[in-house]
Amino acid sequence: MTNLDPPDIETLSLLLRQVAREELMPRFGQLPASEKADGSLVTEADLAVQRRLVSLLAAHWPDIPLLGEEMSAAEQQRLLSDQGAGLWCLDPIDGTSNFACGFPGFCISLALLRAGRVELGLVLDPVRDECFSAVRGQGATMNGQPIRPYSPGQQLSDCLAMVDFKRLPKDRVAGLFGADSFRSQRNLGAVALEWCWLGAGRFQLYLHGGQGLWDHAAGRLIATEAGAATRLYAPGSAQPESAITLAKRVALGAANETLLNQWQTRIGFPLSAR
Repeated sequence: MTNLDPPDIETLSLLLRQVAREELMPRFGQLPASEKADGSLVTEADLAVQRRLVSLLAAHWPDIPLLGEEMSAAEQQRLLSDQGAGLWCLDPIDGTSNFACGFPGFCISLALLRAGRVELGLVLDPVRDECFSAVRGQGATMNGQPIRPYSPGQQLSDCLAMVDFKRLPKDRVAGLFGADSFRSQRNLGAVALEWCWLGAGRFQLYLHGGQGLWDHAAGRLIATEAGAATRLYAPGSAQPESAITLAKRVALGAANETLLNQWQTRIGFPLSAR
């Protein structure tokens, strides 16, 4: 391979699996976690995965720099402002709290940003050996097989919802429950996987109150390319936006547009993040 070869899903999935096998899984559930300034956790595995992928990606595509979650805010903004030939967006472990506790709900998330939008994305779940991927305009797959959303009905009460209540305003939580609301509720704690599971039909409604770019970049592209209806909002805004930004965003999704419109009405927008 030369640096003229464009990034491709097959090569990238092999790299992610290699790093997960050598750097991530041997450390699963065996590392202490440190708290970062924003309250999230980081382990040595996060740093090891990021270091390894920085090296491997640079060896294959030296003209494409990498934006990692475990970088300073100033460095992240500098990279985002000058995407050039492209920019990798990496979350070395999405679901670090799960990983550190030995809970099998975490992943590696990698996206390619170019010209202000996400062009491709991969999310590897190493526990289940499931690699979700998408290229803009080409649909989404899991281990090479197409995925599609699924809904058992067209009412909210037919649906399984994935909701992160921690990041929602306290006064808005109670209103989500009721006879005409979702059938049942879950929270996995790994945002990129949650987007992929929406695209794969494993639940039908999604709400998260505060996602960073590395949280949603790859996973949301995969869900959207699979056929799910997705939206991002600035906190306090009722208008969805598509701009690439480091600012936290409220995330909304559903198996289709009909359910998404019902879900947005039920939640009530604008919605502030915590």
